[in-house]
Amino acid sequence: MQRRPPRTGDAVLDENLRVTPLPTVEDVRAAAERLRGHAHRTPVLTSRRVDRELGTSVFFKCENFQRMGAFKFRGAFNALSRFGDDARRAGVVAYSSGNHAQAIALSAGILGIPATIVMPHDAPASKVAATLGYGAEVVRYDRFTEDRAAIGAALAAERGLTLVPPFDHPDVIAGQGTAALELFEDVGELDALFVCLGGGGLLAGSALAAGALSPGCRLYGVEPEAGDDGQRSFRTGEIVHIPTPATIADGAQTQALGVLTFPIIRRDVTDVLTASDAELVDAMRVFASTLKIVVEPTGCLSFAAVRRLAPELAGLRVGVIVSGGNVDLDRYAALLAPPSS
Repeated sequence: MQRRPPRTGDAVLDENLRVTPLPTVEDVRAAAERLRGHAHRTPVLTSRRVDRELGTSVFFKCENFQRMGAFKFRGAFNALSRFGDDARRAGVVAYSSGNHAQAIALSAGILGIPATIVMPHDAPASKVAATLGYGAEVVRYDRFTEDRAAIGAALAAERGLTLVPPFDHPDVIAGQGTAALELFEDVGELDALFVCLGGGGLLAGSALAAGALSPGCRLYGVEPEAGDDGQRSFRTGEIVHIPTPATIADGAQTQALGVLTFPIIRRDVTDVLTASDAELVDAMRVFASTLKIVVEPTGCLSFAAVRRLAPELAGLRVGVIVSGGNVDLDRYAALLAPPSS
């Protein structure tokens, strides 16, 4: 368990005693302007069958239709678009199991910035191939025995690169918040919003948007049952570190919330919930059979929680952020295949 970082107004002190202001909804709105013409304004889908079965009105913000297939493009492009000339020439380094990797690689290619990405050996093959296809250099590591943050920091120091982490960065948080901003703009105020949770960038950004556009909305983060560090952190008031969790939700195999994301989540979120791998597979089946869309396991976290809590949500307007759709087709088929008799 790690001591909660000290707060200084609307800022935090990191481990090096540097003061970093927490992002605000104005940063989210500024990010939306930078993303205009670059990010897709993803659709909001509804299903009468889902609404009837759950007894509620569900609005799915489908970030699986975002560029590179996930919400991560928003934060990556927003962060890289703020680089100065020297930083753009030197390049960017990032670490990720896949979606942030692709997002940084694609954004860097658009902006003409060299990119180096640290990815685990067990990252989905489709995500590695896409990252390479966008023109990035990929450096591999073992997520269970090596520290990706340390590898990224070492590459940044050795090569003069700028490190952009996958969630604990004010520009990344602000960019991710534009997904929820669009959802509220498109459907109005909601009674509850469910958001997939790994390191907390999407949840923290969504909290900033919700506080301004739908202040009465209850906000829930949902993480894998095997990786409940966010729930434990939220309920104890301190950032809890755990070993890399074993879960099919590879995009949420994080070990701890961020120094920036945690205070926003603790301040603005109603609760942090978990979903089992079995519940994720069941949600994947509903997405495929009813909404006719491909969603990766991590992207099913929020809907899995809604399905479990349906009796408590009866009659409410509920938002679900579907975070991404990047999954190897062979793995996708295997997960959805009925168990052999």
